[in-house]
Amino acid sequence: MRVCLASTSPARLMLLRQAGVEPLIVAPEVVEEAVIAEVERSEARTLPADEHVLLLARRKADDVAARVAASGFDGLVIGGDSMFELDGEILGKPYTAEAAIARWRGMRGRTGILHSGHSVVRVGGGRPAAQANAVAAASVTFAADIDDAEIEAYVATGEPLHVAGAFTIDSLGAPFIDAIDGDPSTVVGMSLPTVRRLARELGVPWHTLWA
Repeated sequence: MRVCLASTSPARLMLLRQAGVEPLIVAPEVVEEAVIAEVERSEARTLPADEHVLLLARRKADDVAARVAASGFDGLVIGGDSMFELDGEILGKPYTAEAAIARWRGMRGRTGILHSGHSVVRVGGGRPAAQANAVAAASVTFAADIDDAEIEAYVATGEPLHVAGAFTIDSLGAPFIDAIDGDPSTVVGMSLPTVRRLARELGVPWHTLWA
């Protein structure tokens, strides 16, 4: 069974490869900010983190599934999106060093929740496309004794600038994380147990995805 990852995230690709899956990579053509703004405007409300990540995961999977199905792809398309929440505030990618430093100063010693949306679409095989979706969450507790010098050194590596929440648990940021409650792969970028369950909902056993 073929797999297409509707994401250019190195972390999601790494997770699938570590789990024995070698996916086709197709970048979704989705303007995330515009999608969220349109839905929030039409519904006159601010989407909570779990709805936010699931909406984007579905849009990404739908976009890529439609394009690969037209080329004869037969298999699963996996879309994902992640977002970090601290005290009810959604914290996306900081993008700048100044924002990342401020973020880390505010996070030390505290616990937040990483929300990860997943959408799996079964395309091809002579049948209509079928989709299964879910959100996974895991709490992350940051070390209370991180000093400003450590924060500035970490931010200077550039690693936290383009990841949800401004941290990683599978690279340079790991020593600054005291605890994780939940599936660790959720925090990396995609919950593998969740994706396995979604594939099974679509009638695809996980082991058939191994390369």
